[in-house]
Order: sequence, then C-alpha cells, then structure tokens
Amino acid sequence: MNLVWKLLRQHISIGQFAGFFFANLFGMFIVLLGIQFYYDVQPVFTAEDSFMKADYMTVSKRIGTTNTLSGGNNSFANAEIEDIKSQSFIKDAGCFTGNEFRVSAKMGISGTSIINSEIFIQSVPDRFVDVSLDQWNYSEGDKTVPIILPRTYINMYNFGFAQSRSLPRISDGLVGLIDLRLYIHGNGGQDEFRGKVIGFSNKLNEILVPESFMKWANARYAPQNTPSANRLLVTVDNPGNPHISEYADNNGYEISSNSADAEKAAYFLRLIISLVMVIGIVISALSFYILMLSIYLLVQKNSGKLENLLLIGYSPKTVSKPYQLLTLLLNVSVLIIALVVLTVVRTQYMDVVFTLYPQIDDSTMMPSVITGLSLLFLVTLINQYVIYKKIMSIWNRQ
Repeated sequence: MNLVWKLLRQHISIGQFAGFFFANLFGMFIVLLGIQFYYDVQPVFTAEDSFMKADYMTVSKRIGTTNTLSGGNNSFANAEIEDIKSQSFIKDAGCFTGNEFRVSAKMGISGTSIINSEIFIQSVPDRFVDVSLDQWNYSEGDKTVPIILPRTYINMYNFGFAQSRSLPRISDGLVGLIDLRLYIHGNGGQDEFRGKVIGFSNKLNEILVPESFMKWANARYAPQNTPSANRLLVTVDNPGNPHISEYADNNGYEISSNSADAEKAAYFLRLIISLVMVIGIVISALSFYILMLSIYLLVQKNSGKLENLLLIGYSPKTVSKPYQLLTLLLNVSVLIIALVVLTVVRTQYMDVVFTLYPQIDDSTMMPSVITGLSLLFLVTLINQYVIYKKIMSIWNRQ
C-alpha cells in the first residue's frame, strides 16, 4: 500500500488536479446555488394571500384614446354586470366601491411619520375577503376602521424608508406598530378615524376597508353622489380557461389576475435557473472528464510498475485504493467548500429577500445539501468503477 502511495506522489501533477478542483468547485457551486435560490425565492411567487380568496380576477373596461378624449364613462351598467355573472366560467362577481368623499391619511411607525397625503380607499363585498367578521366589520359610531393594505406599500417602506432611517421593518406579526389615522371630509363635516391594519394583501393594490364602512361613509359624507362600478372582482373555476379572454376581447374588457402574473414570473424564474444549472452541470462534467483523464494518464504512465506490484502479490483492490481515495478526497473537498461559499452567499441575498418580503418563512439548505451529496455519491461511484476497471485491465494482461 505504501509503495502505491509513493508511486502516486512521485508522478502526480499538482497543476492538473488544481485545475480540476477549481473548475469542479465553480460548477458545483453554480448547481447548488441555482437549486437553493429557487427554493428560497419560490414562496414569493407561490404564497397564497391570507386575506383574499383564491382564483379571483379583476375586470374593467378597456380605456381607449377616444374614451379618454371624450370623457366617456367606463363604469359597468347593471345589465353588463348581470351578463358577466351569467357566464358559465364565472363563479361569483362583485363591484369595487370607491370613496365619493375626500380622505386624507397620516401613517406613522414608531413615532416617525411616513405618509401624510390624500388617499383613495375601496371596498369589495365581504364574501370576497377571507377574514372573520369580528375582524372585518364596522358599526356606525365606531372610530376604528379595519384596513387591509397592499403588500407593495409595506415593501417600499421596508426596503427604502425603514432602511435609510434605521426604523424597524414591518411584518405580518408587527402590524400593531403601524399608527394610521384617516381624516374624512365631506357634506360640510370632518371626522377622524383610527385605521386598524389587520394585514397585507399580495393580490390587490388597493387600500381596502369593510363594505359596511364604505356604504355608511358614502351616505354620510357624499349623499348626493352615486358610487359607480368601474371595476369588478370575479372568481372563476379555472383562471386558464380560454373562454375568459375570448369573452373579454369580444366585450372590450380588460382582465388582470395577480395569480397569473405570479405564475409567469415563477415560470421565468424556473427557466433562468434551469439555464444557469445547465451551465454549472456542463462545467462540472468537463472538470470530471479532466479528473478522469488525469487519473487515466497517471495509471497509464505507471502501468509497468503497477503490473510489477500485481505480480508480487498486490491485489487489484489494494493497487486501485490510493487513486480512489484521492478522487474521493477531491470530491468531498469540493462539496464542503461549495456549501460553505453557498452559505455565505445565501446569507447576503436572503437579507434582501426578507427585507422585501418579511412575510415569507425562512427555508433550509436541505435541497442543496441533498443535491450535493447525491452528486458526490454519483461522481465518486463512477470514479471508483473507472479506476478499478483500469487496474483490472492491467491485471488481465498478466
């Protein structure tokens, strides 16, 4: 055994093995990074909204140049709403209701004001909001109004304002830190309400209040105005049904679905990561080929001496073992260093992910660890077989 090790050390090429090591390290890192990044970021696109029921779409009338210049009405008539409800692919439909009065808002976090401007609030029928009625209810005379904010609002705060002012970042569990005041003007009166933020919606970009509050407030502060249905919220059996887009095109409607947008984003994410992983696999395959070629040439170079060792009683298993251990050591070192580098890189990009999306749960590194161990097992198994087969070919020449 010692003679084989001595023979191996005398003829080993440090440059060749160093080239294999760094090439394989780079390829392995790319593969593991692609898999880990996909599992870490995937919840951003696939997470369900805890406040809005699934499979919904928003419907509005297409705004053209003629309508814009002529000031045409883009609201839905009752007959149009009933026609939409009667379609076989529509499960339910309801109207967005906006405020017909002026609303100003002041929002602060930890004593720091971050918003002080006029805003537009909306409501949808309560059956579309997946929140218990004890949280999503307003009674006349209450000075507290439940509110659901768009997730994009809090993302802008966390990633921009909070980071630059060293303020606490807000997640779903810290909504109590938000101090929101609503100032309503209309019909010769003005009142102040406290907005109680109960959560954030991933699917809607509107500031939502209960339907009961919106009906009361419009009647109280703008009795002369009749709210118009400019947009509809509909639920469907299958968002991918081609009849939906066909119906919308025939009637001049625009349909948007955040779930469809998220699916497209997730698809492109998978596509990009797949391309990156293919590059990593190609690099790893080439480095693996370099290693096997180096080992093959090393064995071939020492074939005469190895044959003598076999003749004096060394078994093929004993002769091949040092070469097998060398490849195993190189492959294990590559995996360990790749995982260490991945841990450092993952810490950096996860800080950004948690800043933008504090609601997502932290994932583990098990996907990359399992993938790395699987590749290690496969490559090592091939290495052991090829080396042993080469030694056996020398043995069979005797």
